[in-house]
Amino acid sequence: MYVERLSDTVDLRRELVRLGVDGGGIGILADKGTSHVIKISGLHVGAANILKQDALSVGADLAVPRGTVTASVPRVDALLIATERQLAALIQKEKAQPFGLKQLSTELSGFLKLPFRPEVQVMGIVNANDDSFHRESRFQGEAALQRIETMIEEGAAIIDLGGVSSRPGSESVSPEEELSRLSPVIDLLYREKIYDKVRLSLDSYEPSVIAYALERGFSIVNDITGLSNDEVARLCGIYGATAVVMHMQGDPKTMQENPTYESVVHEVELFFRERIEKAERFGISDVILDTGIGFGKRLEDNLALITHQKHFLRLGKPLLVGASRKSLINAIAPSGVSERLPGTLAVHLKAIEEGATVLRVHDVKEHVQAIAVWEALRG
Repeated sequence: MYVERLSDTVDLRRELVRLGVDGGGIGILADKGTSHVIKISGLHVGAANILKQDALSVGADLAVPRGTVTASVPRVDALLIATERQLAALIQKEKAQPFGLKQLSTELSGFLKLPFRPEVQVMGIVNANDDSFHRESRFQGEAALQRIETMIEEGAAIIDLGGVSSRPGSESVSPEEELSRLSPVIDLLYREKIYDKVRLSLDSYEPSVIAYALERGFSIVNDITGLSNDEVARLCGIYGATAVVMHMQGDPKTMQENPTYESVVHEVELFFRERIEKAERFGISDVILDTGIGFGKRLEDNLALITHQKHFLRLGKPLLVGASRKSLINAIAPSGVSERLPGTLAVHLKAIEEGATVLRVHDVKEHVQAIAVWEALRG
């Protein structure tokens, strides 16, 4: 006989199947192994005391600050710690409770039975411009086609083509200039039917440029403005395109001038909810959410969004993270753009551990290998 402590990230359901547990028991036991740690901010102190007792009654717990029992302050922050089954039981209890707990039960319901992780997809970056921050991602004409074909061979599931830099401080260009940069590459890809080999994404928010690409085999619109333009939303709906909705505070030229948030996770979620509703109004059925790492974010905001990807899964949409070689890596471990691949891999592996399933990257081959090893380690 021997005893083995399994990893905290083990696939419990898979281990139960291997063990030969009865089918009904697998669901029950897997739920017990799913742990939730949920921060609740601004909770009415009366609600906190009720929630604490209800949590204990189902085997969960609520961490509250000193003075909560005596109601020395009107509102408190708290940490709820519960398994999947305990959370489900607690949600039922709170539906009949006062002090805003009924509303809280609705909020908590979004964390139950989060979707199983689909296959992680790598989105390769190709820039048809001369000012993107990573020089090695810039290609034109036949060179762009060759680079894309190489990325496909390396394992890219999506190619993201852009004609305008969105790095901090960058200047916008006219739609005509953007199209003049992109149309030769788009035409080449269409001629070679690259859309039969890989999904093609356009990194743009200009309707005329987007329409040109959607007419020529592109099926994803990667919009850094998050469908702010109704015409972009209309085009996505008409062509049945997938919309990547990204959060950005400000615009590329000014976004890094003292960005501030009271709660970056909460504010980004509110933005996503609004834009998902807009997408539905325009008939867009496929939406991917991107928290916009580096787009109007401080280092602490970027780190919070990467480590809390799982929070956004309750919105029911796939999550994209694009931190490839970005300055947040330099802020942690000073390095030039050409030296940031190790940091990029660390950030992106953490992101998929937390629920992201699309990685927008400059280095396809290295990411495909890293993901394969990461998945093998998780079993």
